[in-house]
Amino acid sequence: MKRLHYLAASVILLVIEILIGLYAHGFIRNYVGDVLVVILLFTICKTISPDKPKRWYVLPLCILIFAYGVEFLQLWGFCDKLGIENRLLRIIIGTGFSVGDLVSYSVGVLVTLGTLQFCHREINEEDS
Repeated sequence: MKRLHYLAASVILLVIEILIGLYAHGFIRNYVGDVLVVILLFTICKTISPDKPKRWYVLPLCILIFAYGVEFLQLWGFCDKLGIENRLLRIIIGTGFSVGDLVSYSVGVLVTLGTLQFCHREINEEDS
Protein backbone atom coordinates (compact mmCIF):
# COMPACT_ATOMS: atom_id res chain seq x y z
CA MET A 1 0.00 0.00 0.00
CA LYS A 2 2.85 2.40 0.80
CA ARG A 3 4.21 1.86 -2.69
CA LEU A 4 0.95 3.04 -4.28
CA HIS A 5 0.93 6.21 -2.17
CA TYR A 6 4.48 7.01 -3.23
CA LEU A 7 3.67 6.21 -6.86
CA ALA A 8 0.66 8.54 -6.78
CA ALA A 9 2.76 11.29 -5.20
CA SER A 10 5.47 10.72 -7.83
CA VAL A 11 3.01 11.03 -10.71
CA ILE A 12 1.44 14.18 -9.26
CA LEU A 13 4.83 15.78 -8.62
CA LEU A 14 6.08 14.83 -12.09
CA VAL A 15 3.03 16.43 -13.72
CA ILE A 16 3.56 19.58 -11.62
CA GLU A 17 7.25 19.66 -12.59
CA ILE A 18 6.39 19.31 -16.29
CA LEU A 19 3.80 22.10 -16.02
CA ILE A 20 6.33 24.31 -14.23
CA GLY A 21 8.88 23.57 -16.95
CA LEU A 22 6.42 24.40 -19.72
CA TYR A 23 4.50 27.36 -18.34
CA ALA A 24 6.00 28.88 -15.19
CA HIS A 25 8.40 31.80 -15.00
CA GLY A 26 10.31 33.69 -12.35
CA PHE A 27 10.15 32.52 -8.74
CA ILE A 28 8.00 29.43 -9.45
CA ARG A 29 10.26 28.11 -12.18
CA ASN A 30 13.53 29.11 -10.53
CA TYR A 31 12.86 27.97 -6.98
CA VAL A 32 9.62 26.03 -6.45
CA GLY A 33 10.55 23.58 -9.20
CA ASP A 34 13.86 22.88 -7.45
CA VAL A 35 12.15 22.42 -4.08
CA LEU A 36 9.76 19.92 -5.64
CA VAL A 37 12.38 18.01 -7.64
CA VAL A 38 14.12 16.66 -4.52
CA ILE A 39 10.73 15.63 -3.12
CA LEU A 40 10.00 13.93 -6.45
CA LEU A 41 13.31 12.04 -6.27
CA PHE A 42 12.40 10.91 -2.76
CA THR A 43 8.96 9.63 -3.80
CA ILE A 44 10.42 7.82 -6.82
CA CYS A 45 13.00 6.07 -4.61
CA LYS A 46 10.31 5.10 -2.11
CA THR A 47 8.08 3.80 -4.93
CA ILE A 48 10.89 1.50 -6.01
CA SER A 49 11.88 0.43 -2.49
CA PRO A 50 9.39 1.64 0.13
CA ASP A 51 11.10 0.03 3.13
CA LYS A 52 14.69 1.07 2.42
CA PRO A 53 16.65 2.55 4.06
CA LYS A 54 15.43 1.66 7.54
CA ARG A 55 16.32 5.01 9.11
CA TRP A 56 13.78 7.57 7.88
CA TYR A 57 16.25 10.45 7.51
CA VAL A 58 18.95 8.70 5.43
CA LEU A 59 17.30 8.81 1.99
CA PRO A 60 16.45 12.55 2.05
CA LEU A 61 20.01 13.36 3.09
CA CYS A 62 21.42 11.15 0.30
CA ILE A 63 19.14 12.92 -2.18
CA LEU A 64 20.39 16.29 -0.93
CA ILE A 65 24.00 15.20 -1.42
CA PHE A 66 23.11 13.97 -4.93
CA ALA A 67 21.37 17.27 -5.79
CA TYR A 68 24.32 19.28 -4.51
CA GLY A 69 26.63 17.06 -6.55
CA VAL A 70 24.67 17.71 -9.73
CA GLU A 71 24.67 21.45 -8.99
CA PHE A 72 28.44 21.48 -8.52
CA LEU A 73 28.82 19.53 -11.78
CA GLN A 74 26.99 22.47 -13.38
CA LEU A 75 29.55 24.83 -11.85
CA TRP A 76 32.27 22.72 -13.44
CA GLY A 77 30.50 22.88 -16.84
CA PHE A 78 29.69 19.17 -17.01
CA CYS A 79 27.47 19.28 -20.11
CA ASP A 80 29.83 21.49 -22.09
CA LYS A 81 32.97 19.59 -21.11
CA LEU A 82 31.39 16.26 -22.08
CA GLY A 83 29.92 17.73 -25.26
CA ILE A 84 26.31 16.91 -24.31
CA GLU A 85 24.13 18.57 -26.93
CA ASN A 86 20.80 16.79 -26.34
CA ARG A 87 18.40 19.56 -25.25
CA LEU A 88 16.33 17.40 -22.89
CA LEU A 89 19.44 15.98 -21.20
CA ARG A 90 20.87 19.49 -20.80
CA ILE A 91 17.60 20.60 -19.16
CA ILE A 92 17.54 17.59 -16.82
CA ILE A 93 21.20 17.95 -15.79
CA GLY A 94 21.22 21.73 -15.95
CA THR A 95 23.90 24.01 -17.29
CA GLY A 96 24.15 26.86 -14.80
CA PHE A 97 25.26 26.81 -11.18
CA SER A 98 23.15 28.74 -8.69
CA VAL A 99 23.42 29.12 -4.94
CA GLY A 100 19.64 29.65 -5.02
CA ASP A 101 19.29 26.10 -6.34
CA LEU A 102 21.28 24.77 -3.40
CA VAL A 103 18.96 26.64 -1.03
CA SER A 104 15.90 25.30 -2.87
CA TYR A 105 17.16 21.73 -2.67
CA SER A 106 17.78 22.20 1.04
CA VAL A 107 14.25 23.55 1.56
CA GLY A 108 12.82 20.57 -0.34
CA VAL A 109 14.74 18.14 1.83
CA LEU A 110 13.69 20.00 4.99
CA VAL A 111 10.05 19.70 3.89
CA THR A 112 10.59 16.00 3.26
CA LEU A 113 12.32 15.48 6.62
CA GLY A 114 9.61 17.45 8.42
CA THR A 115 6.88 15.40 6.77
CA LEU A 116 8.67 12.16 7.60
CA GLN A 117 9.25 13.24 11.20
CA PHE A 118 5.56 14.11 11.53
CA CYS A 119 4.49 10.77 10.02
CA HIS A 120 7.02 8.88 12.15
CA ARG A 121 5.66 10.55 15.29
CA GLU A 122 2.06 9.78 14.27
CA ILE A 123 2.91 6.10 13.72
CA ASN A 124 4.68 5.86 17.07
CA GLU A 125 1.71 7.47 18.87
CA GLU A 126 -0.71 5.01 17.26
CA ASP A 127 1.44 2.08 18.42
CA SER A 128 1.40 3.32 22.04
